[in-house]
Amino acid sequence: MANPTAAMLVIGDEILSGRTRDSNTNHLAQELTSHGITLAEVRMVPDNIAVIIDAVRALSDAYDHVFTSGGIGPTHDDITADAIAEAFGVGLDVRDDARELMQAHYDRAGMEFNAARMRMARIPDGATLIENPVSVAPGFTVENVHVMAGVPAVFEAMVASIVPTLASGEQVLSQSLRVLRGEGDIAGPLGEVAKAHPEVSIGSYPFTRDGVFGSNIVVRSTDGAAVDAVITELARLFHVRR
Repeated sequence: MANPTAAMLVIGDEILSGRTRDSNTNHLAQELTSHGITLAEVRMVPDNIAVIIDAVRALSDAYDHVFTSGGIGPTHDDITADAIAEAFGVGLDVRDDARELMQAHYDRAGMEFNAARMRMARIPDGATLIENPVSVAPGFTVENVHVMAGVPAVFEAMVASIVPTLASGEQVLSQSLRVLRGEGDIAGPLGEVAKAHPEVSIGSYPFTRDGVFGSNIVVRSTDGAAVDAVITELARLFHVRR
């Protein structure tokens, strides 16, 4: 049986403009891979409610899970919750359990739980909360869409809260082989090996070092024995040590 599939939707003008570097995609990819869920697509979209709605609907239909990051904060341009509610045709309002969590948090911190912060307690009808042990304001899940904050520390905490609760598949294992030959030299034989071993995924990633061209060949599969056998075959073929 194939592993569950997932997509990630990264939301925010600041990502697309280059003002903020996205690290959440890499973190999610690593966590899903270790959990046996295949991250198959990543999209980046602006703070535009119509664009977010279209992307959420398309990805939700295409994959088992969708993970979003960004746009659930206290400011006027944090519109992800509104977009998710509209995408699924449900209401959106301040929810008592989310409000109580946040009220207690701000009371402990001696800070005002004002109208702007109250925006982060707006949850689409029927959603399940995602725990946020960093700053308390929860994420939420609607159907197969998991909505999380964009701040990396908070996003990572929410990923740790939600991913272990999802059905897992087989862990994808990988090994790599470093070959001091350019891709043009290895492409033909590498293609033949890939054709002969459809049970594994073989990728080639070029590099240069001190003027020398090389390639890192990465072999991936849920079958560890198959990975080991292909790496051994490639090492013999390209006359390199494992």
